[in-house]
Amino acid sequence: MFVNEVNDVKIYNLSAGKSVPDWLTDRRKRSQLKKKADSRRQIELIQDFEMPGVCTSIRMSPDQQYILATGTYKPRVKCFEVSNLSIKFERCFDSEVTTFEVISDDYSKMVFLQCDRYVEIHAAHGRHYRLRIPRFGRDMKYHKPSCDMYIVGVGRDIYRLNLERGQFLQPYESDASCLNACEVNPEHQLLTVGSKEGTVEAWDPRMKQRCATLDVAIKLPDVKVFPSVTALKYRNGLQMAVGTGSGHVLLYDIRSRQPLLIKDHLNKVPIKRLAFNPAQNAVYSLDEATLKLWDEQTGKQIAYVESTSSFNDFCTIPDTGMFFLAQEDVKMLTYYVPAMGPAPRWCSFLDNLTEEIESEVVENVYDDYQFITQKELAELGLEHLIGSNLLKGYMHGYFMDVRLYNKAKAVVEPFAFDRFRKEKVRQEIESERKSRLQIESKLPKVNKELALKIMDEQANPSNSAKQRNMPSLLQDTRFKAMFENSDFAVNKEAEEYRLLAPVLNRLDKSKAKAIKQRIEVARVSELHAEEAQAHEDSDNDEDLFGFEKSDGDSEASSGDEASSDDEDRREYVKEMKQAYKQVKRQRDDEEEADQQAENEDEEPDGPDDYAAPLANGNYNNTSSSRAPFKLTPLDNSHGNSEAEQRIKQASLQDRVRVMASLEGQVTNVGRSLGNRQMTFEVNREKKNQHMAKKREAELKKHREERRGIVRNIKSLRLKKVNFK
Repeated sequence: MFVNEVNDVKIYNLSAGKSVPDWLTDRRKRSQLKKKADSRRQIELIQDFEMPGVCTSIRMSPDQQYILATGTYKPRVKCFEVSNLSIKFERCFDSEVTTFEVISDDYSKMVFLQCDRYVEIHAAHGRHYRLRIPRFGRDMKYHKPSCDMYIVGVGRDIYRLNLERGQFLQPYESDASCLNACEVNPEHQLLTVGSKEGTVEAWDPRMKQRCATLDVAIKLPDVKVFPSVTALKYRNGLQMAVGTGSGHVLLYDIRSRQPLLIKDHLNKVPIKRLAFNPAQNAVYSLDEATLKLWDEQTGKQIAYVESTSSFNDFCTIPDTGMFFLAQEDVKMLTYYVPAMGPAPRWCSFLDNLTEEIESEVVENVYDDYQFITQKELAELGLEHLIGSNLLKGYMHGYFMDVRLYNKAKAVVEPFAFDRFRKEKVRQEIESERKSRLQIESKLPKVNKELALKIMDEQANPSNSAKQRNMPSLLQDTRFKAMFENSDFAVNKEAEEYRLLAPVLNRLDKSKAKAIKQRIEVARVSELHAEEAQAHEDSDNDEDLFGFEKSDGDSEASSGDEASSDDEDRREYVKEMKQAYKQVKRQRDDEEEADQQAENEDEEPDGPDDYAAPLANGNYNNTSSSRAPFKLTPLDNSHGNSEAEQRIKQASLQDRVRVMASLEGQVTNVGRSLGNRQMTFEVNREKKNQHMAKKREAELKKHREERRGIVRNIKSLRLKKVNFK
């Protein structure tokens, strides 16, 4: 038994656990089950509740004593008796079953619609009769007052097979080109059929005429896939649920054309089957991916069941919290939800058992909500909603109602769908346009360096068992897009990557160092083996001396390793400082570019030339003692680069001698060595001019804003008042 808790609702999977092959003997099955720890906690509610291959449909008999299921392969039907919690009988068919109906209280009368246009009628002993219909069928329902079996499928006709007279009657002709589903109201026996065109037609069996037509597709205007009707279900005489191919469920009152509620599964997968739980005012809706339980008044989700394989069908036990699921797998799943009702009478022990079981897995599901980050919120222009009840803060982002998100997305990016469609078309064309010469490569198209690192780690795993058992990212389907979609490519020009690059380089160096250590250890072990062999051949003092020398070498090597660690640490600190300086320099350049863009009308001043050949003493003092320190070259024939080289090559004594010629700049402090000091002022003229221009631009912008806000006083008139 596996327990899952969703929105404080516990869901018990009574079929959890691994299955044992059928071809094993009973003795070997018991021995294998004893070896598995999970099988000791496994509850087998119904014995052999599975199919050889796939289960296609499942039903509960009206007296709630038998469970009937069809599947493959070979096509068959199985009947399970709940009083004995085991199988009662099994029958095989010539072709697969599309759907079937139980027309008696127990299993004694059943009708099976098969995929090869055959209809089989079974009695308690086996097959009673087999006939064929003109077109392929998709659904059928039994009308008990008239003993008519209504069959719909490919075509516009609704076939009527009278089981009392044993013949076909004149079919009903609908306006649709194809019919997918049908349903008979249990109270007033109204027949409704769902069409491929997204309409629901109602037929009165007494008048044998069409009563009304309901257009469901027109209520879903924003759906890109045409919403054909795929499922129908009545709650009572007035309320009806309609499932569409676009993944929507619409609740109707048959007296109105407007839906009471529209529920979206948000996965664009056709609805396969619907069911009601009147005691809890809940609706069960199934698609191939999930089974959702939600409130019929508000549409709020109560719980859900996800599929490991595609779901085909499900059935509920009335007035209980148990339901069965047919899937594309061997097992037929049994679920029990105490919040939806008590356990059935034949397994009432589940109520006492579930109270003692603690929840093992807890999952929080936020249905109908979209998670967005702070950056996405700014792109949508919804930053003003922060702090309101429309945004729910969660980790590094927010949860938003999916309807508000779709509306904001449509306003901000009205042509996003066109770009998405063009990109898809381009990808399809590129996938079909393959070169004749294809070179097989294990490396992906995106993030090749990351893939190489992962492949190297996989080829040389670390010593820890956890690291060795970790699955590779290249083989994990969850990270498949990271190596195929160019949107997930690593941007090495980003600031985050540049700040993180020294850390990654140090990790790579440590890995290379570990590989080098492994190689050295292997080499030392080989040397020891050779020395041991030589020691066996001749045991003398020279061999002993050799061993002592090797021990000394090991001590020296440990010292070298310590020194190499210090060097690596210093290099790491140096690289980190350099990375931060580069990022800061880039930010300063961007700020200067923004400031120059603001002052496009003014020409920037040329750079001052401070470089001068100090080694030759060619100087011209252009400043007084109070003026800023500024040197200009007298001879620029050699260029700036040559002047810089002369400055670097000049000794400190020559530089001090040249600077001594500047009056008021170099002074003697004492008679000892190092008795000279130099004072100068920094040239702030350019910076002060720039700040003044920036301040003037800000004041100008401020005055324009004030001029647009301040009301003109010319419209005000003063009225003279005489005081007496």
